[in-house]
Amino acid sequence: MSTPDHATITIGDQSLDCPLVLGSENEVGIDISQLRAQTGAITLDPGLGNTGACKSAITYIDGEHGILRYRGIPIEEFENRANFIEVAWLLIFGHLPNGQEQAKFSELLKSNAHLHESMKHQFEGFPIDAPPMAVMSAMINSLACFHPQFLEPDDISEEAFTELAARLLSKVRTIAAYAYRHSRGRPFTYPDPKLRYCANFLHMMFSQPYDQYLIDPEIEAALNLVLILHADHEQNCSTSTVRVVGSSKANLFASCAAGVSALWGPLHGGANVAVLDMLREIHEGGMNAEHAIARAKDKSDPFRLFGFGHRVYKNYDPRAKILKKHCDRVLALCKANDPLLDIARALEETALTDSYFIDRKLFPNVDFYSGIIFRALGIPENMFTVMFSIGRMPGWIAHWKEQHDEKGRITRPRQIYTGPMKTGYTPREKRS
Repeated sequence: MSTPDHATITIGDQSLDCPLVLGSENEVGIDISQLRAQTGAITLDPGLGNTGACKSAITYIDGEHGILRYRGIPIEEFENRANFIEVAWLLIFGHLPNGQEQAKFSELLKSNAHLHESMKHQFEGFPIDAPPMAVMSAMINSLACFHPQFLEPDDISEEAFTELAARLLSKVRTIAAYAYRHSRGRPFTYPDPKLRYCANFLHMMFSQPYDQYLIDPEIEAALNLVLILHADHEQNCSTSTVRVVGSSKANLFASCAAGVSALWGPLHGGANVAVLDMLREIHEGGMNAEHAIARAKDKSDPFRLFGFGHRVYKNYDPRAKILKKHCDRVLALCKANDPLLDIARALEETALTDSYFIDRKLFPNVDFYSGIIFRALGIPENMFTVMFSIGRMPGWIAHWKEQHDEKGRITRPRQIYTGPMKTGYTPREKRS
């Protein structure tokens, strides 16, 4: 039996043959680009869970089988081999860098780590308790004021784009560290060109005057791994936002600042904060893991478990599988003595052996483990989503570039109007 090459949509006495689009992993899409023009109808798909907004060669996910690949490479192969910058290059430029490419990109990252001195004064305008994600979005947007040569996407050469990508990747960690230091009332620590990407971030976060933060290579490796696992995740909310904003030919700074704002929400990048809130509720409520699991299974109980299951994965989140193996080692290295971390480990162990969770494939996801690791590293909870932003930046840049290179149309969804029918204007004196 041959595979059909089209699907037919029938509306009343009208029919439209829609070609099928086959992805490289045999994913099937129905091309409905002529639906409105030919029939006057549109599709309605709240949440866009069944709608493909683009073709992309960056990341492949098979949620049914727990598969995640960057440019065809399984996520598991990055566990003990790659560094974050190598993965960033892969996502943005489509191939693993050779020695010369990686060396040049690393130099660009080092030379672009500093913020313009005028930007430092902008931090002083934020309240001490300003949400770090608000600071992050605002400061990324501010970069456009200091680098106007990158504001016209059509005028950027390939060489200039490489420098632009390096600038944004490098400066975003400096912005994050400065946002943290400002919130603590501490002086800013300048980047150290001798340090690698993750080590430099930890140095800017935690070094004190006359007392440089001692960076354990294992801790550096753990942060490197967390960032790699967050580097891209196909058409999620924030990545889709970057593509929507970028479709208007907005510059990369503006597009990624919008991505930060989208990531801020608790249903997206804020999910690992929700995990810690849940652990705190369990601790303060005097519950043990078994009691919490029992309450979570009771539909009449408002208590909910966060960090289990995933909208995309109907199997074990492959990123969580990797982080799980490293979680205990990080806790041991950090000598973390924290009741919330103890609860997390007990909760994980109980859920993984409970038939209710096993049957429903509600396994711990990446947010569960990343929150635990960030807390063990001494990163405050209001910085968790900022860390996610740093990790996701390569994916945002890659999708912005892919869309720009394809010279696609501006994104303009339709709607089904449900408001009042045509009515007249009532003068103010006649309104009751």
